[in-house]
Amino acid sequence: MEQKVNVKVEKFPLLKRFEISRGIKRTATVVLVELSDGINVGRGECGPNLRYNESPESVVKQITNLSGEITSGLDRLELQKILPPGAARNGLDCAFWDLESKKKRKRVWELSGFDKPSPLSTAFTLSIGSPEAMELEASSNASLPLLKLKLNGVRDIECVRAVKKGAPRSRIIVDANEAWTADMFLEMSTELSILGVELIEQPLSAEEDDFLTTVPHPVPVCADESCIDSSSLKKLKGKYEVVNIKLDKAGGLTEAIQMCAIAETLDFEVMVGCMLGTSLAIAPAFTIGQKARFVDLDGPMLLKEDREPSIKIIGNKIYPPTRNLWG
Repeated sequence: MEQKVNVKVEKFPLLKRFEISRGIKRTATVVLVELSDGINVGRGECGPNLRYNESPESVVKQITNLSGEITSGLDRLELQKILPPGAARNGLDCAFWDLESKKKRKRVWELSGFDKPSPLSTAFTLSIGSPEAMELEASSNASLPLLKLKLNGVRDIECVRAVKKGAPRSRIIVDANEAWTADMFLEMSTELSILGVELIEQPLSAEEDDFLTTVPHPVPVCADESCIDSSSLKKLKGKYEVVNIKLDKAGGLTEAIQMCAIAETLDFEVMVGCMLGTSLAIAPAFTIGQKARFVDLDGPMLLKEDREPSIKIIGNKIYPPTRNLWG
């Protein structure tokens, strides 16, 4: 039977406004991809990101432009050659995996050669705010073992101290989303080490991160915006200790699996992350999470209402996705 693709944009309101150094969001805007062979339907979800020159409209266009190839029998491996890394390829790639899982009646972890997945402990993200606001947010989530703080170069040390006061037992990682200067990194990294912060994510812009090879890292540094796909990894050696693999950047689970293997050969530790999205977005990333030192798959926890069926989350524990969700 012929393959057919259906694509639509969906919006999911957030529980509260979510601020990072590049802006504020109140809604998660995602693209749902459904791939049918006439009997089974595979689904994928992707999150277009302006940082990578993507919009919902551009992603939908990238996918619908391939309707002819999809009808003619395009497969997941051929997809890697005709679409670049990014959200559009991720949505299609994950739909292909889900469709294959349903056709073969095997879970994706079996198809990909991974062990049966175990529950994961995710970080929970606190968006940018005043020290007072972040302390209050931290105290509301003080039972969670790992908090990730979004920072923007304004009163950052005060914010970290405030969060430690609000959640004294929680471990802390911070994410500047390219907002710091080189001088700020030198000052902040030393102070954050003293405060017990475990990881600094993307302190400098991707264009300026060569500086990181020239200075000590009192706290391990993680590449996010600097780390796109497998071709990024070698040039990150010496700059970073950890790489953040996100399916929306990599262009899907297929590439993310390859990234995970290459990262291991290069002695990088892995963080698995996500954009704002629903359970359908993080279900494929759960596979990579089995290999990750740091897990940041809290996207559904930030929504007012997740899609159904949803992934099971209790506290900071994320449980393997069920068949009726994905894969």
